[in-house]
Amino acid sequence: MEFRDLGIDAELLHALDDAGYTIPTPIQEQAIPAAVSGRDVLGLAQTGTGKTCAFAIPILQKLKNEERLPGFPPIRSLILTPTRELAIQIYDSFVAYAKYTDIRCALVYGGVSQYNQTEALSAGVDVLIATPGRLNDLCGQGYIDLEDIELFVLDEADRMLDMGFIDDVERIIKRMGDRKMQTLLFSATMPQSVQKLVKRLLSEDFEKVEVTPVSTTVEAIDQSVYFVDRENKKKLLLYTLRDPALDRALVFVRTKSGADKVAHDLARAHVGASAIHGDKSQIDRQNALNRFKEGKIRVLVATDIAARGLDISELSHVINYDVPNEPENYVHRIGRTGRAGHGGIAITFCQADEVPYLRRIEKLIDKEVPVREDNPYPMQEKPHEEKSGGRSRSRRGGRGRRGLNNNKPQGEQAAPVQGSEAAAGSEEKRANTSRRPRRRRRRPSGNAGSTPAKEG
Repeated sequence: MEFRDLGIDAELLHALDDAGYTIPTPIQEQAIPAAVSGRDVLGLAQTGTGKTCAFAIPILQKLKNEERLPGFPPIRSLILTPTRELAIQIYDSFVAYAKYTDIRCALVYGGVSQYNQTEALSAGVDVLIATPGRLNDLCGQGYIDLEDIELFVLDEADRMLDMGFIDDVERIIKRMGDRKMQTLLFSATMPQSVQKLVKRLLSEDFEKVEVTPVSTTVEAIDQSVYFVDRENKKKLLLYTLRDPALDRALVFVRTKSGADKVAHDLARAHVGASAIHGDKSQIDRQNALNRFKEGKIRVLVATDIAARGLDISELSHVINYDVPNEPENYVHRIGRTGRAGHGGIAITFCQADEVPYLRRIEKLIDKEVPVREDNPYPMQEKPHEEKSGGRSRSRRGGRGRRGLNNNKPQGEQAAPVQGSEAAAGSEEKRANTSRRPRRRRRRPSGNAGSTPAKEG
């Protein structure tokens, strides 16, 4: 099947052809006809499967064939997305697909001055792509009215709620009023919170499109893991980057300070690298991303804020410097490579106390991640495994991290007590604790046998 078989108008087909699109991905093949027919759509698909095109083309086709109201045109379609990076990429896609139409698109997101955004809104907008916080701010200031929205897209719904935007989303839904509109909801996973949104926003006859099992990894991605001690991760990263096949690498860490440190260490080793995370300004983040896409730097170090917000074509490697403590984040991280059918490589560095996280990931993706044998820095510390109850040993009820990470020399460690010796020791301990301690006699203050002198 090709795009022309989906009932798409000639102008949009021309734009898709310019972008090199000829054969739709599975989610596009299923979602576009349903959305073009006017039905609500629930799209469940992992990242990198072409979701943006799946909702952009039906929206543009419907708006193109409708007559604009006279006077100042109202905003007719709203696409709500969790991150600034993703909003920018969706906007770029809409502009590319709408190049042969007169549909006007605008973009609003936080972290930058709102002046240019409000200027674009004043010219009239058909399609608005927005992040929740800035959208509510501009609505409150009177720059945006959502009462005429005909098509609403909630993209990355699970990520939106994970990032704490539920209150902002609720306010936006109220601003759109009770009028009937077509709703397209896309999500990689279906937690209880997303299920509640589905029941609330979608009509009863909505079309469910699920092209892959929820939270599975792309088969084209070659996954592997190194077991390594924490202090050797930096050395292992530099060793991995020596691979000539590694064109560009996206390195994921758990914390903002960790991202800055890894990028700094790479720069000191003369490896071109930049860090992006929530404390960076939007300009700095976009500049770093552009330099990475243009090949001016080889490594981009990111926190999970970028796990779903980046679209980098033909990214060769994803490296999990830290194992994510949420298994779903692993799927989204490595989904930055292996996009649009291309192959990719995902390498994970796992230290001792991250082994339980790795086991949860393997349970989620329903397969073991192969261990790499070419490890110049093999793990020396004993791995931390979860107990049968599913709890990590570092949690209450098991041994703490200090006990597991005891770095004393073997000669200083107490020898294990076994058998009758252990029993005898326990009995002796109980006996000693059951007796009341003897009171110590006070020694006389003077020499032994002397009598104190009387005061005169």
